[in-house]
Amino acid sequence: MEKISLGLQENWKQFTLLVIINAFVGGMIGLERSILPQIAELEFGIAAKSAVLSFIAVFGTIKAFSNYFAGTYANRIGRKNLLVIGWIFGLPVPFILMYAPSWDWIVAANVLLGINQGLAWSSTVVMKIDLVGEKQRGFAMGLNEFAGYLAVAVVAFLTGYIASEYGLRPYPFYLGIGMAVLGLLGSIFLIKDTQKHVQAENTISTIPRLKNSFWETTWKHPNLGSVTQAGLVNNLNDGMAWGLFPILLASKGFDLEAIGIVMATYPAVWGLGQLITGKMADLYSKKALLFIGMILQGIVLLIFPWAIELSHYIILSVILGWGTAMVYPTFLATVAENTHPEDRAGSVGIFRLWRDLGYAIGAILTGIIADRLGINYALVVIGVLTIASAVVLGIRMKKALD
Repeated sequence: MEKISLGLQENWKQFTLLVIINAFVGGMIGLERSILPQIAELEFGIAAKSAVLSFIAVFGTIKAFSNYFAGTYANRIGRKNLLVIGWIFGLPVPFILMYAPSWDWIVAANVLLGINQGLAWSSTVVMKIDLVGEKQRGFAMGLNEFAGYLAVAVVAFLTGYIASEYGLRPYPFYLGIGMAVLGLLGSIFLIKDTQKHVQAENTISTIPRLKNSFWETTWKHPNLGSVTQAGLVNNLNDGMAWGLFPILLASKGFDLEAIGIVMATYPAVWGLGQLITGKMADLYSKKALLFIGMILQGIVLLIFPWAIELSHYIILSVILGWGTAMVYPTFLATVAENTHPEDRAGSVGIFRLWRDLGYAIGAILTGIIADRLGINYALVVIGVLTIASAVVLGIRMKKALD
């Protein structure tokens, strides 16, 4: 009988494969990051910010509910099976983006992309938590999110560059075909399920079971609820950045290559930074990391409308990326720390449901504000909301488990 051990060193082969798979998952988002708002305006003549942001609203909503499905059914269907199903949904996405005859097709592609991201990313998150045990969860989540968001940055930069050299379509999306094929084949033939690791941890866990996972993760539990509201606001401001930053930069005369640099800098620092902040979440106060990270994000968004030079936007993107890096692995490590192994997948799914609904809320809210009052007002409103979220977290979250 195979002996099951928990820990990063003990499971490094499977862990490394999951990091690589998650890089492909992140790369699928990077396909859209720099150029989809330009496709909306230049190819389909869509000028209204709320209409341009419709693809993010659809993506965020579908991804959110796919996260919930992944968490709810992870123990029944199996983590690996959910990962494979997620990649099957992702396979058609680059082809639709390449040849879409109307904006409705782009929105439809984001339905599939949302399912791909919800199932595949959630599966890799939960499987890594299963493998490493309780001592290295922050570092494990840092590696997971590093791989995913560095891939977002690299692909965002490459698509921006390719689009500036060869046009918006179809060439930038060839990258997506390769990532989807490799992600699917790797998930089928190389990844092993981690259910036995969950069973092994069950025998040593002292954390009480949640009475109502949905309500306690959503708000009632002071630590889980604090993290969940902050996660929603974090992705709310990221959804705005995704949709409005390229439009704002284009309105100030920056070309596609410059926009690609700015749009890649933020997730690059976000991704690379998590190699450091993930480990920090194992060593220092999670509450402090979350509070400071959210404050930094809010301040950047308040300053962003007043930037002028490309260098200003790059510096602000670095700070925004670092603030996001401080909170992202810490969110997941905090959820894992406050849940019993049998509740963990479900609680992670519920947290990610609310967190990724932030994309949809952010896209709709900022689209309406930007259309009626201008992009600068949208940035200020979301900046204030982000700082308010940090205050809630600072007041409500307990440090007992740090």
